[in-house]
Amino acid sequence: NTLGYGFLELVYHNAMIIELRKRGISVKPRTKIDVLYDGIIVGRHLSRCRGCCGTVMKLLIVSPDYASHATPLIEIGRAWALDHGEVVVATGAAVRPLVDEAMLGWIELRLGAGSNPGVIEVARQPAGEDAHLQAFFDATRGGPVATLRYQADARRRDLMYDPDGVLDRLAEIIAEVRPDRVVVDHVAFGARAALHALGVAAASVVLGHPSSLPSLGEVYGLPDAWPPGVEPAADDLDDLRRRCELAVDDLCTAADDLITRRAPGRPLIGDITRQGGLPTIYAYPRALHPSTRTLPSTAVFVGSLAKAQALDGFQLPIGTGPRVTVALGSFLSARGDVLSTAVRAAHLGGWRLTMAHGSTPLDQLGRLPDGAAAARHIPQVAVLTHTDVVVHHGGNGSVTESVAAGVPMVVLPFSTDQFAAAAAVERAGVGAIAAPNELAAEQLAALVQSMIDVRVRQRMQALAVECAADGGAAAAAAAVAASR
Repeated sequence: NTLGYGFLELVYHNAMIIELRKRGISVKPRTKIDVLYDGIIVGRHLSRCRGCCGTVMKLLIVSPDYASHATPLIEIGRAWALDHGEVVVATGAAVRPLVDEAMLGWIELRLGAGSNPGVIEVARQPAGEDAHLQAFFDATRGGPVATLRYQADARRRDLMYDPDGVLDRLAEIIAEVRPDRVVVDHVAFGARAALHALGVAAASVVLGHPSSLPSLGEVYGLPDAWPPGVEPAADDLDDLRRRCELAVDDLCTAADDLITRRAPGRPLIGDITRQGGLPTIYAYPRALHPSTRTLPSTAVFVGSLAKAQALDGFQLPIGTGPRVTVALGSFLSARGDVLSTAVRAAHLGGWRLTMAHGSTPLDQLGRLPDGAAAARHIPQVAVLTHTDVVVHHGGNGSVTESVAAGVPMVVLPFSTDQFAAAAAVERAGVGAIAAPNELAAEQLAALVQSMIDVRVRQRMQALAVECAADGGAAAAAAAVAASR
């Protein structure tokens, strides 16, 4: 064995191909083979090269134990499995069912104290995390300033959890999985610091609004834009900037401390919130991003990472009014007061209402309109294809899913990058914005009605075409495969 032992199998695979070709043997190293079950294509297998014992590329995905983060990353994994090879997802136990459903490999990695399998609940969080989550919900009732202050002050706790433990576990995972490529959530800063300490290059995925990776003049955690009627007063903005800058300094100090102690031969990271990956993948439509905003040289926009989904027996609302879907995401469904306002607006507007009530008990929302469809969790991607207007919180998943489906929006931003997302939607003329804490049923009904406009729908459908052209999960997987 000229190469000796200890390399990835792919190294020996490629060396064997070279030797076979030197001997005049034609070799096709990886052949895509459609796999059929009962006459239906259920997947695509990448064969090993004929006559040699090689393997295909293996992808390791590193994700927090939150469904809103894991789900789009799993879609990249699905695309990789179809076109490139094996996938292992390193994440927590709460989202393992999502990994298993996608028929990907799973290995345990804990990146935070809390978890969210799809609908987060205070009572299901461990001691300490329950009070932290309740404090966040309470802060949202105080408005944008109170919410962003709370999040800034909690940032190191949330995003740099047990850095030494994460480093130790990731070292074990890398040794066991032996990946050819690694993909990590951009805001999993503890994991990204650990990978840097280990000398492992990784693609990063920005799952939030693009400002989650700050550009020139921006600060992580401070919205780079505000929608009309929501922007705080100047003094509050100055205070928020200071708090966010302190939070970033705290994250960077923690990351550099880890490198100094555990990997002294590695360079310090600097501002970890501004560091992109190889490549930096934005789960966001390029058409919504300002052309003048500076991006990393490795930036790749892939549009929506929405999961392909069917109704699977979910009963759509019946009636004759406009089809309106209300969903505040896996966290903010806890704001039952806002959902109750939406129920009252549905009566006023004669909506055919579909609602995800999440962690708020349905009996606390008031009487639903006749024919309404409500469930703790709805197949949102599938429902959007039967929706005229969607009301949501401005989370990036909801924004990109709405864009991909071509559905106009009413956005009620509560926290983090939702304000920047709402501003982008309003700027593009495909959504209306309102502050959720001051929202009246009459106002919401009027905003929904304003979105039932052929011009808005046309703009939204044009945006959907551009979003589809970004390529989605397949484009993300291809960019990762082509890296290095």
